[in-house]
Amino acid sequence: MTGNGAAAPRPAAAHEALLALFEDRGYARVEPPVLQPVEPFLELSGEDIRRRIFITQDGAGAELCLRPEYTIPVGRHHRAVADGQAADYSYLGPVFRLRAAEPDEFHQAGIESIGRTDVPAADAEILGLALDGLDRLGRGDGQVRLGDMGLITALLDALNVQPAAKRRTLRAVAAGRSLDAIAAPVAVDAAHAGLLSAIQGQDPQGVRAFVEDVLAIAGISRVGGRTAGEIAERFLAKAAAHAEGGVGLGARAREVLDAYLALTGDPDAAASAARDLARRAGLDDPRLEAALALFEERNGFIAARGLPLERFVFTGSFARNLDYYTGFIFEVGQDGEKPVVGGGRYDGLLQHLGSRDALPAVGCSFWLERLGGER
Repeated sequence: MTGNGAAAPRPAAAHEALLALFEDRGYARVEPPVLQPVEPFLELSGEDIRRRIFITQDGAGAELCLRPEYTIPVGRHHRAVADGQAADYSYLGPVFRLRAAEPDEFHQAGIESIGRTDVPAADAEILGLALDGLDRLGRGDGQVRLGDMGLITALLDALNVQPAAKRRTLRAVAAGRSLDAIAAPVAVDAAHAGLLSAIQGQDPQGVRAFVEDVLAIAGISRVGGRTAGEIAERFLAKAAAHAEGGVGLGARAREVLDAYLALTGDPDAAASAARDLARRAGLDDPRLEAALALFEERNGFIAARGLPLERFVFTGSFARNLDYYTGFIFEVGQDGEKPVVGGGRYDGLLQHLGSRDALPAVGCSFWLERLGGER
């Protein structure tokens, strides 16, 4: 299925060679079902994904979707066959997502490493395999950008930013939005205080469903350009802020965070600059110290693999969806072009999918149509 009705191209032989590389390195090929439960994607990938995926229902009325990506389906597969254990997976196949001026069925390849406790070594291995894969495809000249969702989260914790303000801050950074609105306290209309108190702490899916039902009864699909899900998200955020007394980011936290977001350079220099920033700000917090130590240890493992760490760029403002990524993130591309491969660490996913314990996990996906070579 594509936007113009044409069939999606099959993977080229070069892409099968990419998969062979992963299998040679111990990443067993899996092919999760194309039809997947929709809830994990909405909960972990943001409400915006609802407008970009293909949704249907089964005979019992449960919502399903054509898989828009592989990481969540691979996580569900792991739960079914090796829950609580360590395993490495690879994949290659079609995914389905509405995209402007691009086919809505396209092929992705990738790897997922689940359950490894040697976190910095696993991060370095995934990055190294991503670059090896690009070399095999004749695209080893890309620019590597690194980030760290765990480090920015630890920084906000060390600054004692309240949960609602922290969540709003991370969302703004991931979306590239200004922090001005978050720095100020949240104004709560007295007329809404009762409603906000009632929904504070409630299940987000239940709140979304309630808002959608109310708007459906009124025959309304959007309000002020926002969907029902987006309206529900705003209510939940305001409810959390109301419970915290409407406290925003705060001037000191904003100053330190702005300095962190401005960090850019090779990863070793960035790690040193981040430590200097924490020292100047007087942030003596074990969570921040652990995140900085992990950053430095990961750099060491990347260099030990023979990768040119000095040619990579760490950017403090590089961030992704906070409900999905929890630590190291990266992407490879060219100036002015969309990334051809990207990924990172998502330690909370397996537990969200039903695992008893949180399992460390890291992986990456290749956007094959951006790499060319399909027939």
